[in-house]
Amino acid sequence: MPLIRRLPKRGFNNAAFHKRYAIVNVSDLNAFGAGTVVNEELLRESNLVRGYFAGIKILGDGELKHGLQVQADKVSAAAREKIEKAGGTVTLRQRHHVEKNKTDVTPSETEPKAAGAAAKSRAKAKTKSPKKKRE
Repeated sequence: MPLIRRLPKRGFNNAAFHKRYAIVNVSDLNAFGAGTVVNEELLRESNLVRGYFAGIKILGDGELKHGLQVQADKVSAAAREKIEKAGGTVTLRQRHHVEKNKTDVTPSETEPKAAGAAAKSRAKAKTKSPKKKRE
């Protein structure tokens, strides 16, 4: 049996929480006409992006010949410079982030009451009566 299979697997691995982004180079964007809005839907229709990804990342490999309106999740500094130099614009997409407003929070979710309940349960655990011994 190989050594790697005989050794125990221990520790924490961040691989499960890693986000994979679809990579698109600036040179790939030359396939679109001038002034086109390039977003994830258009890239999927043109088969530049296939599969499941957390978002789109534009990298600066190659040259852009005309201006485009690019909408992506991440853009490298070189790619942003090349797109803006060609007369285009770059906008970063906002991820859907749900935040609780103060009106959405119910009284049971507030901090002081929850902390008080935890303190009471700890106090009860300390004051339990000892068991009587049988004789």
